Amino acid sequence: MLKTYNIKMPHAVYGGENAMESVTTILKNRKVNRVAMFTDKGIEESGLFSLPEEAVKAAGAHYYVLDELPPEPTYTAVQKLVDQFKASKADMIVACGGGSVMDAAKLASILVTDEYGVKELLDDPGRAQKCVPIILIPTTAGTGAEVTPNAIVAVPEKELKVGIVNENMIADYVILDARMIKNVPRKIAAATGVDALAHCIECFTSNKANPFSDLYALEGLDLILNNIMEACNNSEAMEAKNRMQIAAYYGGLAITASGTTAVHALSYPLGGKYHIPHGVSNAMLLAPVMGFNEPVCREKFAAVYDRCVHTQGNCQTAEEKSAYLLAWMENIVKELEIPTSLKEFGVPAEDLDGLVEAGMQVTRLLVNNMREVTPADARSLYEKII
Repeated sequence: MLKTYNIKMPHAVYGGENAMESVTTILKNRKVNRVAMFTDKGIEESGLFSLPEEAVKAAGAHYYVLDELPPEPTYTAVQKLVDQFKASKADMIVACGGGSVMDAAKLASILVTDEYGVKELLDDPGRAQKCVPIILIPTTAGTGAEVTPNAIVAVPEKELKVGIVNENMIADYVILDARMIKNVPRKIAAATGVDALAHCIECFTSNKANPFSDLYALEGLDLILNNIMEACNNSEAMEAKNRMQIAAYYGGLAITASGTTAVHALSYPLGGKYHIPHGVSNAMLLAPVMGFNEPVCREKFAAVYDRCVHTQGNCQTAEEKSAYLLAWMENIVKELEIPTSLKEFGVPAEDLDGLVEAGMQVTRLLVNNMREVTPADARSLYEKII
């Protein structure tokens, strides 16, 4: 556990019933005239975009919609959207979407200058400074992008996803309105929910874990483990969905204070080369990596059991509690019918060498793993899902 630690948060977070109305208040109080609204076609087609759009209209601000962002975007696709944003000359960003939309908006908030672009930040993320305030509105309960200082983009030439980390990308405002996730398709709710689960368990077992990250990771785990099934299976389960949304936010806070580990590190090549959705790739690797880590994380896993199992449990020893937790997480992935084999995505066994090489490049996260991951270990882990 770290001896010194810190946590950085958004300026303000609004949650609960009709939280979206806070957007109008924020814009009026800041006397905002021109708003750039980041979203994607899927959000617009679902009708979800109308909620934040009406809130911006109610503030009397002029607004411009930027919605040309593909799923799992490359850094060049994000740069194209950033260039459109700069042309709008907006003085506030309101982003409504999943992780990719929010990450693109965060990058736009620090890229008003022409001195550098997204590509330059891949190598030197610290040079950017916030230029435009930002409101983030997540439409999934999973990525935690609304609270982190990270932006993830695909780098095709490396066949990898890369995280740009700069604390200036932390949002000024976050809106957690459960209406935004009410009708998310089960498939997406499941993958993003397991992504949040991975955030919490990885941060709790990270070499950088500390009292701040533990606080949010443990609470997030309790909320996710006990609500994810109902939230995904019942579109009317608004209380469970609200808890998942809060848990995803807590997972993002845990990332900010600590950091993810080998699950995320080894999943990045799966998204970068094969365009497998981020939550799905994490779900594939969750059980294998946590099983690999178990010998050195047993006491931590037992602590999660003690916090999250509210029924009368039969487990007494740390070993029993650890095994129970691992089976619980694996069963969630199974019951939610998330793919657990790369064969479903046409990944051939002969690509194994390339996966290992790419995964081992993500040292930023691998160093957080409590058990060292060697190339041989990475190969063994990929072999479990290929």
